[in-house]
Amino acid sequence: MLDVKGMAKLLSVSEKTIYRWIAKKEVTVYKVGDSYRFNHAEIREWTTKKKIRIAENFYEDISSKTPAKPNPAECLVKGGIYYHISGNSPKEVLSSAAAVLNLPEDVDRSFVAEALLARENLGTTAIGNGIAIPHVRNPIIFHLNMPVIGLCFLDEKIDFDAPDGNPVDRLFTILTSDIREHLYLLSQLTYLLGKPELRNEITPMKNRQEILELIGNAVTENNL
Repeated sequence: MLDVKGMAKLLSVSEKTIYRWIAKKEVTVYKVGDSYRFNHAEIREWTTKKKIRIAENFYEDISSKTPAKPNPAECLVKGGIYYHISGNSPKEVLSSAAAVLNLPEDVDRSFVAEALLARENLGTTAIGNGIAIPHVRNPIIFHLNMPVIGLCFLDEKIDFDAPDGNPVDRLFTILTSDIREHLYLLSQLTYLLGKPELRNEITPMKNRQEILELIGNAVTENNL
């Protein structure tokens, strides 16, 4: 958890600015005694949504260990790419996605679906341009050997209450068991998929190998 001083340092703003955000309820905060505390994962999602720049040492601040920087393309190889995912609502397509992802046998897929939906109910994971990045609020509830990203092409365009108002037809679902990996992948996917030259090429007309090459090349070109 971050205090006000740490939050100000993280975002390179004054503590006065942080208190103003708190007063205006612009940011999620927790009152602990007489102090305010911020959740790292929630703040990372908030800064991504608001397009607020964070300190470069953010991941080191979460842990004294070397920051985890998994390769998004390798995680996609692990999670898989799936076509013709059915459903007529966020709940239905998230359930369908959880059912097909490449996960260990001991992972309860119905629980995965519930966790994804619970996070979605807190606020949309759609980032615009027909893409959503479903994920869970607390990644440590899963025990995975490596992070998983699953790309699902939906049969129907679904209203995810996206910032740009466009319905979603592609899901990039992230599952990890490490908060640093979770935050890193969420940040990098949002960054990569914000590039139209990549985003527009990721279509169901492409086969799995073509998509993996597209993302792998983008990771390399952007030094991720």
